Amino acid sequence: MDTTHPETEKDSIPFYPDHVRTEFYVMVGIIVLAIIVGILGLMFPIGLQEPADPLNTPLHVKPEWYFLFLYQILAILPPTILGIEGTAFSVVSVMIALVVVTLWPFFDRKEDTSKTAAWVRVAVTILGLLTVIALTIWGEVS
Repeated sequence: MDTTHPETEKDSIPFYPDHVRTEFYVMVGIIVLAIIVGILGLMFPIGLQEPADPLNTPLHVKPEWYFLFLYQILAILPPTILGIEGTAFSVVSVMIALVVVTLWPFFDRKEDTSKTAAWVRVAVTILGLLTVIALTIWGEVS
């Protein structure tokens, strides 16, 4: 018997069929659980509430907190800007800003040689974040 190479096959668990069998049991368990939840949902449906009225809009609709800054931008813009409807202008401008922010790393490949440019980028980023935070708080309060 060679003592320099211990037998590792006896010390380990083979992937097939042991691990495959275990994963199969987990998959079957998840499917059975989903079927049970579905059957319980059919047997005990949620209580009936008043039906939705598509013509009746609540007085003050507020979006979730992560959209409040966009909602506040819509609220503070005038009805028309440069002959364009304010809503369309704000939606298009926000979309353009998001596309620019998303694609910026792909176009900016140069290294900053001056510290001024780096500080300007940091300042613009902080100013943008503070603006989003301020608009979100303003939208929540109003």
